[in-house]
Amino acid sequence: MSGAPFLVLGATGKTGRRVARRLAEGGWAVRAASRSGEQRFDWWDEETWAAAVDGVESVYVVDEQGPQAASLLADFTRLAVGRGVRRFVLLSARTLEQWTHDTSMFGAERAVRESGVGWTILRPCWFAQNFTEEPLFSDDVSRGRLVLPDWAGPEPFVDADDIADVAVAALTQDGHEGEVYSLSGPRLMTFGDCVREIEQASGRTIEQVPATREEYTAHLVRRGYAPDFADFVYEILDTIREGRTAYLSDGVQRALGREPRDFSRYVAQTVWSAPAGSAGVTGRPVDAR
Repeated sequence: MSGAPFLVLGATGKTGRRVARRLAEGGWAVRAASRSGEQRFDWWDEETWAAAVDGVESVYVVDEQGPQAASLLADFTRLAVGRGVRRFVLLSARTLEQWTHDTSMFGAERAVRESGVGWTILRPCWFAQNFTEEPLFSDDVSRGRLVLPDWAGPEPFVDADDIADVAVAALTQDGHEGEVYSLSGPRLMTFGDCVREIEQASGRTIEQVPATREEYTAHLVRRGYAPDFADFVYEILDTIREGRTAYLSDGVQRALGREPRDFSRYVAQTVWSAPAGSAGVTGRPVDAR
């Protein structure tokens, strides 16, 4: 690899900021891009794309994550390859392995596969850090009342630090080109299992509130989410309820030669505190490593 900087899209997000930090700590030049960062990048403003990719050879891609993600990414890869990019590492989702109908995420994967240069695809399952870093869940947890349509379906929650480690390996090392890494944690857990571990670590009680599809949609709409987004989230959660995600994946082992981190490690390396005037709990990582 040359001394060209690595472009990290979504550099303020759960995985992007971890990837950028690891690259910087490893002595690599990093161009951290986001809508509000010093290096501005906006999927809906093509005028921000060229400056982000100029002089770059490898890109960590977090796509637009909406219905236009595939077409936007196809346009972006054409521009990036034309300006010298030779490797893409795409954050996708393990949920694709359960869907029979085409989605924008399938199209996003096709965009990097058909880019004509090296690519690696990461397909993680649900993040352990969703309980503290994803408002969809963390806002409820901070209130002490987590509403979900199912509490019994098992999921092998993956640590975002593992995703970042795999991404950095794919960006900086040979041997990962053309690989699709499905990423999971080392054991199956229900949302209830996760909440109980958080309760034990924090000393706080989090009420587990079951909801029908209609109740769950109404709950998210009251919190400001669009009805179609609420339906999309329910559809993903439905795969857990039906047990379609109740299996472990070996992507961390194949990419890194080690076992994935357990959910208990995430809980232990999080500082849990009670928000003022709330019955719930919030968390921040002690050490991103």
